Amino acid sequence: MATIVVAADGQWVRDQVRAALSTSDTTLIELSRGQDVRDTVATHEPDLAILDLQIANMGGIAVALDLHLEADAGRLPETPILLLLDREHDRFVAKRADADAVLVKPVDAGTLRRTVKDLLTAAAARAEAADTIEVVEVEVPEAVEA
Repeated sequence: MATIVVAADGQWVRDQVRAALSTSDTTLIELSRGQDVRDTVATHEPDLAILDLQIANMGGIAVALDLHLEADAGRLPETPILLLLDREHDRFVAKRADADAVLVKPVDAGTLRRTVKDLLTAAAARAEAADTIEVVEVEVPEAVEA
């Protein structure tokens, strides 16, 4: 079961995402304020965050940067981020925010489902790889002086 946070102040954006992703094995947590995303990620540890570029009080770019900084500091789990952009030219700022994927609104439901599936699959593969990494300690002999 996947848990996905959707943050957008526009109800139509949340409706569009809900219509595309609502299934019995997906839990959507909808937020209308960007400033609520950090606490929601801390509490629910979602598999994905979908952020609208334009959220009135704290936009998607600021939220994405905040999530990355908090994860880098070890205060939040790493969460893949899908940014919903207003126009193609916004891809530049999305790269600055280190988003895992971007889509330009309005979003085709099939494209959104495929992108989300790809992000969730990649995140699961990274988590599995991290679980299988084995740390081996090697004893290095001390150097002998001649």
